[in-house]
Amino acid sequence: MRITVEDVRLTRGEATVLDGVDLTVEAGAVTAIVGPSGVGKTTLLRAIAGFAPPAAGAIRYDGADLWAVEERQRLQLRRTVAMVPQDRSLFNTTVARNVAYGLGVRGGPLERLRMAVGGVQATDALAQQVTDALALVQLAGMGGRAARTLSAGEAQRVAIARAIATDPAMLLMDEPTSNLDPQTTAVIEEAILAAVRRGMGVIIATHDIHQAGRIADRVAVMIGDTIIEEGSATTVLEDAASPAARRFLAGELPL
Repeated sequence: MRITVEDVRLTRGEATVLDGVDLTVEAGAVTAIVGPSGVGKTTLLRAIAGFAPPAAGAIRYDGADLWAVEERQRLQLRRTVAMVPQDRSLFNTTVARNVAYGLGVRGGPLERLRMAVGGVQATDALAQQVTDALALVQLAGMGGRAARTLSAGEAQRVAIARAIATDPAMLLMDEPTSNLDPQTTAVIEEAILAAVRRGMGVIIATHDIHQAGRIADRVAVMIGDTIIEEGSATTVLEDAASPAARRFLAGELPL
């Protein structure tokens, strides 16, 4: 899958929140969008996910303009993308049912999901998706646990598993390891790389330049509501062409 963002401008009321943004992302790779807080990284992820139409420009999924197609096709296109927001919101039910939620929304009948609750094994294909997704984030065997009892790091891993269980072509993640300990961060980064090995594309918005260096194949630097530089992670992080990008990467602009 290829997603292209072409000269996108997005407004909120009278304010312009994205201005002239261009970006191309491919399945099978990690793209990190880095930049100071408040420049529109989250807004860009939401635009890519189809939550808000741009005022100008186009967002294309494999060439199809997301906002120029009929509503039914737009819904089908959006189902190829899953987003993990920063707030880690979970439902007040079991871990397994939280992971299964996305499958139900996307047409997987929840009544067929025999979740691993109280030692009962998941036996059908849909339930196996839940089991596999939990294993990917190193939460195997925790399907029956109440979500409200989880730590922040565990809750984030469940949120990621919920997105991965739907088998999206592209996974969008907003600050996926913000305020988490190094061990949990390492688990999540490995889950991201495992998703890529499965053929997914991953886009992360992060202010953590070191994380971008560890897992990203490509890096886009966002300053002042637009992307000012994009390229291979090695090139951008080690030899950025833009003076503003170099200043940010050197820590000279506020995070």
